[in-house]
Amino acid sequence: MKTPFRVRSILLLLALGSSLHAYDRITYMVPMRDSVRLATDVAVPEGNAVPRPAILIRTPYGRKSVMEPLLLFILVDLKGYALVSQDLRGRGESEGLDSLFFSDGWGRVRDGYDAVEWTAGQPWCNGKVGTWGYSGLGIPEYLAAGTTPPHLLCCFVMVAASNLYEDAIFYGGAYQRALVDGWLSEVHNPELASFFIQHPNQDPSYDPVNLSARWDSVNVPILHMTGWHDIFVQGVINAFEGIQNRGGQGARGRQKLIVGPWEHNITQASTGQLTFPNSSFTAFFDLQVEWFDCWLKNVDNGADRIPAVQYYTMGDADRTDGPGNSWIRRDDWPPPARDLPLYLASGGRLTSEPPPVNDPPDFFEYDPEKPVPTVGGRNLNLRAGSYDQRSVESRSDVLVYTTPPLTDSLSVAGRVRAVLWAATDGIDTDFTAKLCDVYPDGRSMLIADGIVQARHRNTLKREEFLVPDQAYEFSVDLWSTAVTFVPGHSIRLDISSSNANRFEPNPNTGEPFRLNTGFRTAHQTVYHDAGLASALRLPVVGGSLSAVQIADAFLPQSVRLERNFPNPFNAETLIPVDMPAGWGERSGSAIRIEIADVTGRRIRQWILGTSGQGRILLRWRGDDESGNLMPSGVYLCRLTAGSVFQTQKITLMR
Repeated sequence: MKTPFRVRSILLLLALGSSLHAYDRITYMVPMRDSVRLATDVAVPEGNAVPRPAILIRTPYGRKSVMEPLLLFILVDLKGYALVSQDLRGRGESEGLDSLFFSDGWGRVRDGYDAVEWTAGQPWCNGKVGTWGYSGLGIPEYLAAGTTPPHLLCCFVMVAASNLYEDAIFYGGAYQRALVDGWLSEVHNPELASFFIQHPNQDPSYDPVNLSARWDSVNVPILHMTGWHDIFVQGVINAFEGIQNRGGQGARGRQKLIVGPWEHNITQASTGQLTFPNSSFTAFFDLQVEWFDCWLKNVDNGADRIPAVQYYTMGDADRTDGPGNSWIRRDDWPPPARDLPLYLASGGRLTSEPPPVNDPPDFFEYDPEKPVPTVGGRNLNLRAGSYDQRSVESRSDVLVYTTPPLTDSLSVAGRVRAVLWAATDGIDTDFTAKLCDVYPDGRSMLIADGIVQARHRNTLKREEFLVPDQAYEFSVDLWSTAVTFVPGHSIRLDISSSNANRFEPNPNTGEPFRLNTGFRTAHQTVYHDAGLASALRLPVVGGSLSAVQIADAFLPQSVRLERNFPNPFNAETLIPVDMPAGWGERSGSAIRIEIADVTGRRIRQWILGTSGQGRILLRWRGDDESGNLMPSGVYLCRLTAGSVFQTQKITLMR
């Protein structure tokens, strides 16, 4: 991942027409408290001996890669900071054993603390130190902040884990295989995985990399940045919430959080197969520098007074306007929300109505040797972001539950959970859940997903095995998101037992992690009756709570063409068509919808099959069959269904 400064830095250089200046570059071997020395590069303006604030970056990827000319130009030449880049212990040219961040916090050695205090005491530094970093550079920032270095004044942390066990290694007790094994291979230290085999539960050995136990030790303002499809999104949000509400005096109430519709690579414009409008990371470039100027130079630039929370609520990515697709500013997180349960029901329905007493359960078989493949999601080295899930939803080992198309918008922001009542015929297994936004054209676009390992359904600290074929409650944490489901879209929940290679497939044997002697196929039961009501729990913050209820209850009695909305329209309009149950069997004819100009010339046509029922919403963007945009004017929308013929007027205003 390249440094996020790159794009805006290039623009800045072109605007200034400037050439890069020369710098004094000094390499130190900095002793830690146990005498292990860490390789450290320092850049200050050439020949300038004036002490200055320092920005410290500690990295597992090689300190020289941090010292990019453009980054040096902005931070050192333009802004006058000393830039310090250090190889983590056992990485690059630093001495010691690579400890996977375990030496960066508050354990026996405290490399983060020692690096900050060493920097503050150098003659080229005025005693004021800030830290900057993303991902593997951001994790050491969180850990250093938890040791309360006296000379650390602020941090800027992007896409980083604050609790290594829960955020990065074991999600709901399931091993994040692609992320962890892939990253360890990337940094050429795969043998570190042996530690996780020996410690699959969240035991005290993970305490030195768990900032959540030390919120009150953090005493500085931190600007936290992440994306809804980032591998560490919940870890960043947890750090913001924990420090904002329970941090030390210098940190409490002074945290800032920015969450975009981004993947782990927040500089990337697209999010999987979607590109959300007005969502570019570069809009926040200037804020990064202003943050350091505010806290390290006492510049009154307003960086300390920006809203505590700025988050992007996703919508229909094909639309440039709302609902959704906008930035929301708040003083807190999460926003006040009403819990909306959407219940699983027979026939693949997701409904606002509680299930009846005798609604029969659903069944599937989970074969760990033929797991459901990962298709997008919060990934690092697999395809990341929002991808169409239809290729896996067609599998027999995936249960799919969907609402009817919504008749109004529904905005969700906060933690999403799927609460399942389920059983398996073994003593251990996994259950997975995916929240999807189903577009009118049928695409099932991933919003959030999660997993729970059965043995860790109650706690990550110990294993509690199942009684075969007994029903248990499983809470699948899909982490946090913000999305507006718009009219014409449906909400979908996919349930299965695997998502590989994102998560290591559970062998279903109950044997210790990665010490299993074989695999067994699990026979899974998912209940959804009045006594065992499985549900998707959504934190609803806006729109109409009745949107699902109205769509759920609506069963038209006759074919009818309703008024389009909005009308007049500019970018697009939705055309409601009511199709009663059994229409195809009774009439044997399809429903044809046409758009014509005032002369009667046909411009667009849709043919609806004979098998659907309910309200169907057609989307028209004011184009013809070839995709050419039509001019402003009045158009006719005509429905033909057997002997039924209806017409409505639509006004297009460019």
